[in-house]
Amino acid sequence: MENRTARLTILIDPLKKQIFEEICVLQDLTPSQVVRKLIRQYIIENAGDRELPEWLRGRSSSDEGA
Repeated sequence: MENRTARLTILIDPLKKQIFEEICVLQDLTPSQVVRKLIRQYIIENAGDRELPEWLRGRSSSDEGA
């Protein structure tokens, strides 16, 4: 299972942040949920031959939760 204790800090243009947060609200998602989903997708698409944990490989692109 995923361990959700690590923190990732990013810098983003304020206007992009505002638009991003507005879209998240419209989709009933938190910004953190969206970022975690994007990171999972990026890892899966770019892992190459790297062995991924089952909990990461088994997630579908329709997963919107954490």
